[in-house]
Amino acid sequence: MLFPYQRLAELYETIQAETLPQDELAMRFQVSARTIRTDIGILNDALQDYGAHIHYERGTGYRLIVDDQRAFAALPQTAGRKKIIPRSSKDRIHLLLLRFLTQAAPVKLDLIADEWCVSRGTVHRDMNEVKDALKKYQLALETRPWSGSRVSGTEPAIRNAIADVIWQMSVAANKPLMTMAVQEFLMNIDLHHLAKILQNSVDRFDIKLSHDALHYLSMVCAVSIVRITSGHEIIHLTACDNDPVIDKASQDIAQGLSFFLGSEYSAAELAWLQIQIAARRVIGSADELKTEINSAELVDNMLNFIHGTYNYDLRHDRQLRDDLTTHLVAMLTRVKYQVSTPNPLLADIKTYYPFAWDVTLSALSKMASCVPYTVNEDEAGYLAVHIGVGLERNYSSGFERHPRVIIVSDSGISVLRMIEEKLLRQFPQIVVERVIALRDYEQLPHVEEDFIISTLRLTQKNKPVVRIALFPTPWQIEQIGRLVMVDRTRPWIFARFFNERRFMRINGPMTQGALFKRACNLLKEQGFTADDFYPSLLERESIMSTLLGDGIAIPHALGLRAKKTAVVTILAPDGVAWSNKDEVAQVIFLLAISKEDSDEAVRIYDLFMTFIREKATRRLVNSASFDDFQAIATDCFGRSA
Repeated sequence: MLFPYQRLAELYETIQAETLPQDELAMRFQVSARTIRTDIGILNDALQDYGAHIHYERGTGYRLIVDDQRAFAALPQTAGRKKIIPRSSKDRIHLLLLRFLTQAAPVKLDLIADEWCVSRGTVHRDMNEVKDALKKYQLALETRPWSGSRVSGTEPAIRNAIADVIWQMSVAANKPLMTMAVQEFLMNIDLHHLAKILQNSVDRFDIKLSHDALHYLSMVCAVSIVRITSGHEIIHLTACDNDPVIDKASQDIAQGLSFFLGSEYSAAELAWLQIQIAARRVIGSADELKTEINSAELVDNMLNFIHGTYNYDLRHDRQLRDDLTTHLVAMLTRVKYQVSTPNPLLADIKTYYPFAWDVTLSALSKMASCVPYTVNEDEAGYLAVHIGVGLERNYSSGFERHPRVIIVSDSGISVLRMIEEKLLRQFPQIVVERVIALRDYEQLPHVEEDFIISTLRLTQKNKPVVRIALFPTPWQIEQIGRLVMVDRTRPWIFARFFNERRFMRINGPMTQGALFKRACNLLKEQGFTADDFYPSLLERESIMSTLLGDGIAIPHALGLRAKKTAVVTILAPDGVAWSNKDEVAQVIFLLAISKEDSDEAVRIYDLFMTFIREKATRRLVNSASFDDFQAIATDCFGRSA
């Protein structure tokens, strides 16, 4: 055997295909960089008899160098083509899904466990996620004693699921596994050739597709070819809302694909192809297509809901309105026919843009009666991006709290104006609140502004003082600059909405329901919320889990229902089982926002994102008091400034 273990064969194929740095290889193979270096040494020992070696180039990575072509030609062609065995749970889930979706006979898990050299318990644990994934497509597993399990559901749903799984494998950049999937489950169909057929046709009929959409559509066509040739043809399907351009383009594509089938496409299969193209085309204007649901009217309802519930007025943002309208035209086609569009950014959207995500979910839940189809998470994520951009475009001004200063001087008015003008020219973000004399300053009990700039020697009060000359030196300007650049937004938000009276530690087990009851009663007792807050909190949690990740959750009501804005901080070292029993929250921020503070909502969410970016859960949950918690939070704000 040329390569003594499987990873070496896969590593050889990977480096043969492309030049990659050490860290990238370590990440792909889920091992340490040291292990990669060891493997490379073993590979070089095996390759030296075949006139080749793997060379490391600084700044580029490892690449295969062939020194003797004649000797290299004697290298066994099957050296790296061993049976691919999935190493991670994610890879096993992908392959399990493909087995169930593509095999007509029942699948026995015990046989798969033996094939993959893993325990049967490991495969059975992976099956929980397999079942959850199938539910997204309205598919289910039927288990027969002593025979195994098989998928039950409609043919279009099965095709959507197969295409999605293979797409996810391609995005994961696991080339050996992807190659095996194409060989085993797509009958080694040339996806690049299919993409060329599609590209020629859509160009001829002036249909715009993104690069990802074209790639995905080629997988959809490959799946259709495999399913038709294996006796799983779609029999009854009609696409009633496509335009003539898509009809002609799909007929043209079908002629090119008929080579793989050896026969012509049926009417139902042609309708399936039309639906797939219509669902992924890039639409220049909503007027290009007429759908049974008025997308412009739907956008009106969404923006009116956001304005009435969250107090953000996006109704007059023409760019947002146009983007949403054209997006909804294609989206409605997708959700009507359950055409999947995987969103590779979904996890990032939910984690780093939680406010836009929450606004979108709330808007969709309130408009369920207007859209008689299920809008999945991937589609909601794309809508959240549009709404998030609209919020940033219309409400980003003033996001940062500008530093407020006092100028103290006994010089004449003309000199004071000169100093003020120089400062504002150097630091336009400064807000000069007051210009006062030394005597007035000395009578102040404390200073509300962020810092003081003075031409005189002052008694230190509660804020920093920078003393400058009438013509400030570069060093003095630098001192002012350091104070100007301090992040004041997050500390100000923290001081305003977090309080020791709304801080609690939970030692021991507690259910999510009991936690909500306790925190909501506290808010009600302190006058922050009314009776309608708790039911709305439960309704929001029922739509989708408010667990952000890293053990941090932000439960909140639908909309802005609080009388006054407040945050209840709850630390649970033992964890609280969240919506999904597999999820556990240890740091919980129960959020109540009033309409008067709607402008601060995005900033409050930014605090929570800071804790996630700083991976601060373990530090926060160990806080013994509110003072400890505040010190850790302040440190996080300083690190991410």
